[in-house]
Amino acid sequence: VRLVCPSNQRSDLSVPEPYQRLASLAMAEPSPPPPPSNSGLRILLAKDRAPTSSPSAPAAVSSHADRDRIIGVFRTALSRNEAPEAFALQAVQEAIKPQKQTVLVLEENQTLENALRRLLQELVSSAVQSGKGIMQYGNSLDSGESNCLITRLLDIMLYLCERGHVEGGMVFQLLEDLTDMSTIKDCKDVFGYIESKQDVLGKQELFGRGKLVMLRTCNQLLRRLSKSNDVVFCGRIIMFLAHFFPLSERSALNIKGVFNTSNETKYEKDATDGISVDFNFYQTLWSLQEHFRNPALTTTNPTKWQKFASNLTVVLSTFEAQPLSDADGKHNNLEQEEDAAFNIKYLTSSKLMGLELKDASFRRHILVQCLIFFDYLKV
Repeated sequence: VRLVCPSNQRSDLSVPEPYQRLASLAMAEPSPPPPPSNSGLRILLAKDRAPTSSPSAPAAVSSHADRDRIIGVFRTALSRNEAPEAFALQAVQEAIKPQKQTVLVLEENQTLENALRRLLQELVSSAVQSGKGIMQYGNSLDSGESNCLITRLLDIMLYLCERGHVEGGMVFQLLEDLTDMSTIKDCKDVFGYIESKQDVLGKQELFGRGKLVMLRTCNQLLRRLSKSNDVVFCGRIIMFLAHFFPLSERSALNIKGVFNTSNETKYEKDATDGISVDFNFYQTLWSLQEHFRNPALTTTNPTKWQKFASNLTVVLSTFEAQPLSDADGKHNNLEQEEDAAFNIKYLTSSKLMGLELKDASFRRHILVQCLIFFDYLKV
């Protein structure tokens, strides 16, 4: 603040003392800022930082160059016709140069895994471009021997994981990547390889490291498959999981008790000519499926419960009134049921109703559904 006296006014105008001190401070030269204190926080930009020299530090190696060098070492190893025991560990030592001679540490495992996942991607891409299946790529047609490059890579990693030279879950990660990059047709061959190595993959010290990855791989594969066209393949996967995981495994349990309400059984609503049974009984029997697929809705609705109870009484009374006889032949022999055709859904044509009533397997399926429904009521 500066006090200026106009020229046409008296210059000896008296100014109160507080304003005189304020005016003198305002007209004084600004004082320089205090020197920075060492006790405060200083932010040093990278461009202002003095370069540090460490003559003993090794020169940084490009990550891409390092990865390509590892891939080159393992490409050479894949061309060898010997068993993995003869060269697998030597290839790892040449590619990684580990701190320890026979076991990789965390960073070394990560470096090796990244390089091998890249190598696997390149092999799959080459197999697709050649028009061959990924599990047949590299086989020699003349010799007839199986020299698939991807199989060789998986065998090498399986040996290294089993012996503890590399992290045990690495081979499971490669198998997951392989199924993600494969078609359904190729996935069947990949899973065939998994099944052939299940004795090694199932070892506790190995499977304990990669069981979650294997579970995720199988579940992702099941979601890709058709429940009607790939029934056998789905069954192979489920049997594989049942072999390695106990019945109490949380991932296999319906913790929340959710019902599959989308599993709808469609049947005829209008009578047709040529049926050998009462059409009312036909509708009564198949209407039970609406209650079986959602028991919670039936038990909470009095009207639906009364309808279910009356319909079930009719069906059970009919089963009892028409017992199966020895004349039904092989339909009575439940022990030979494994050799018979299996359908994932009921055949609900009204023309088949007479034959189904004589089929012991059909009756047993209905009764098992009743037991499951009653067990839900007990809970």
